[in-house]
Amino acid sequence: MGIIIKPIITEKQSAITEKMPNRYGLRVSPDANKLEIRKAVEEMYGVTVIDVNTMNYSGKRKTRYTKAGTINGKQTSFKKAIVTLKDGDIIDFFSNI
Repeated sequence: MGIIIKPIITEKQSAITEKMPNRYGLRVSPDANKLEIRKAVEEMYGVTVIDVNTMNYSGKRKTRYTKAGTINGKQTSFKKAIVTLKDGDIIDFFSNI
């Protein structure tokens, strides 16, 4: 399994990228550290990484009320990385669609 799982493309992350064009959000493996994330991004996208910030999100408990009763579940936990690139470097997530 790779270090980088998928890019985060949400309205909130897009607003951050528009305000600071050299910052990108990625969903990464929970056991990856900052050095591994930096190396994986530099190899995959061919850019220079200046800084990596990571955040761990714990899974939230969810309850749905249905005709048959309540259904309890849990969202999965994940780790998010915000990667800051050198000025002039960009990542195009839609290049190979």
